[in-house]
Amino acid sequence: MPKIRVKDVHLYYELHGPEQAEVLVLSNGILMSTVSWAFQTPVLSRHYRLLLYDCRGMWQSDHPPGPYTMEQHADDLAGLLDSLGIERAHIGGISYGGEISLTFALRYPERTGSLIVADAVSHVDPWLRAVVEGWIAAAKTKDPQTFFNATVPWNFSPQFVREHPDLMAQALDRYAQLDYEAVIRLCECFLNLDVADRLGAIRAPTCVIVGERDILKGRQYAEEIACRIPKAELHVIAGAGHATCWEQPDVFNSILLGFLLGRR
Repeated sequence: MPKIRVKDVHLYYELHGPEQAEVLVLSNGILMSTVSWAFQTPVLSRHYRLLLYDCRGMWQSDHPPGPYTMEQHADDLAGLLDSLGIERAHIGGISYGGEISLTFALRYPERTGSLIVADAVSHVDPWLRAVVEGWIAAAKTKDPQTFFNATVPWNFSPQFVREHPDLMAQALDRYAQLDYEAVIRLCECFLNLDVADRLGAIRAPTCVIVGERDILKGRQYAEEIACRIPKAELHVIAGAGHATCWEQPDVFNSILLGFLLGRR
């Protein structure tokens, strides 16, 4: 599996699609891996050179001691692009990955062809802090079932959980493989996020996506991001919870492709 040394870490990455196509980067949510983009990879890679990767602290990349910062994640992504000879790309992600993408667009505007932010926030309010501190407390038990019970209701809509017991079982299996110390560092990094007042500086064309039933990082956060970034588009996916790319993959993919191909 390919890894590249970027500063003090080895980052795992995958490239899919035509070598000469424009590059589209997708950054993971905090509990995702590159495998989590299974519903997007075959569709998006028909049109783009799709770059998937695990940021520091996630799955197949290195898990160095913390603390981590969003700026560090953005710099890691820039270093990964440098190592792959990619000067400019469409930058996107979901949840934690969307927040990395916002930070990247602010730090590297000249390298951001367009910006896609799904189910993400630009700052952490007291309510969201309380939720994530609950995740941290569950992670400290290092018990997969406890962590599953603490996080899954926030990540998926009730209907999706009821209708996909197989995917829930797979999620629980994956939680048994987590490095919980790294998960805690990632959660603590998220709690320091605060770029809301800087969003007006983003000039890249921006697509903001949120699930109608996302109770973790819901519509009010997406609307704030879309209002603060000049000329940003806002798309609300009906019936979807937080994990829009899983719950409504066809709609999610259609929005991305409509946004990206429409700008060519």
